[in-house]
Amino acid sequence: MQSSNEHRAGAESGPDGAVGERAGAPGDVAEAPAHPGYDDPWYDALAAGWGEPAPGRPRPEKAPTVPASREPSPREPRRADADVYTQVQRSAAFQEVRSRYRGFVLPATAGFLLWYVAYVVAATTAPGLMARPVTGAVNVAMVAGLGQFLTTFLLTWAYARHARLRRDRAALQLRWDTQELARGARGGAA
Repeated sequence: MQSSNEHRAGAESGPDGAVGERAGAPGDVAEAPAHPGYDDPWYDALAAGWGEPAPGRPRPEKAPTVPASREPSPREPRRADADVYTQVQRSAAFQEVRSRYRGFVLPATAGFLLWYVAYVVAATTAPGLMARPVTGAVNVAMVAGLGQFLTTFLLTWAYARHARLRRDRAALQLRWDTQELARGARGGAA
């Protein structure tokens, strides 16, 4: 793969010669561009400390400027939105959704971390137990290690199911109400 510097400098491309030139094609006017490269205004803009333009190319007179950002909007709509979100955060519906979330996530996280730490502690402090064969070449450590993967997938499934059955509908309704309140606070603007 060619670097952009090689491409700009006119590296060979194929059997016919330099980039932009084709020799011997009937009906073609062989005009080489004034400067081989791209028609991108940012192409020659160098980052700080990144070399010089390709040989034979003039250095840009002035670096391209970044267009100014739009004027900041008045503070009132932002303040109104902040008030709406504060009001929603204090609402009973939001507290219920957060309570349902915490009611699943905190015990599930604690249980999984306890299971993980028990596995690590058993592997380091009880190597005889972990080396005990279960069947053939499979030992307790292998079964417990695969159990870590299995519990990860089961926990993911349980979280998705809990969210779908106990939180998603309430959270979607809360989101809809929040958007309506914010739209009303902005004076009906979309």
